[in-house]
Amino acid sequence: MYYSSILPEVIRIADEASEKALHIYQSDFKVNYKEDQSPITAADTASHEIIVKGLRNLTRDIPILSEEGAEIPWEERKHWRRFWLIDPIDGTKDFTQRTGEFTVNIAMIEDGEPVMGVVTAPALKEAFWGIKGEGASMRDRTGRIHRIRVVEPRETLRVVASKNHLNEETRTFIDSLGDHETVQAGSSLKFCRIAEGHADIYPRMGPTSEWDTAAAHAILLAAGGNVQTPQGEPLKYGKEDVLNPHFIAAGSWYF
Repeated sequence: MYYSSILPEVIRIADEASEKALHIYQSDFKVNYKEDQSPITAADTASHEIIVKGLRNLTRDIPILSEEGAEIPWEERKHWRRFWLIDPIDGTKDFTQRTGEFTVNIAMIEDGEPVMGVVTAPALKEAFWGIKGEGASMRDRTGRIHRIRVVEPRETLRVVASKNHLNEETRTFIDSLGDHETVQAGSSLKFCRIAEGHADIYPRMGPTSEWDTAAAHAILLAAGGNVQTPQGEPLKYGKEDVLNPHFIAAGSWYF
């Protein structure tokens, strides 16, 4: 499949979902809670509906897995060689706290690997995308589009972390890196900051789900970076259990 031929439409779908999410973000929205006590707003639902409708019109034969979609049994999912994996709003805490660092995420998974990803940050007016083997790009808040790529770290490592998810195990890993400075970023933007050369490494020693990471993972891969478990295994998608293992995202210098 030639992903470059459908990428512009995927970006358009993400932009449409972003516009709707931003409209809700700027309103007096209500926060509800799922059974696991994670927050959800009207933006999650609206973004999900826009993306699913758009992707179904674009590729009717490719299944879709979304954080806000219906539970799809493993007996069905295990036969998927290729599927869309979406997180309509990643960083709902950032959304509810109005930090601006929430994202809309669309990924294509093929044989367990994220091969195309689009991430938009509606409140920051930024967008990122990439295709395996074809490179990555970003659109900045002025609307200018330029290519992005990971960089070799300077003497002081720039470690990207989240104030919402910085547990003791992650702190221990960061301390083991030696001289470093912390770059704060929310949601899937942590991967994107590495992809654009504004950070060097993102360790996550805590729970995430496949839809949280897939789109930005694809962008980082396209930009010359990588994501692996602490044991050196690649982060894979399309598993029976959608929870990710612990992982480290960085430029190729680390692996």
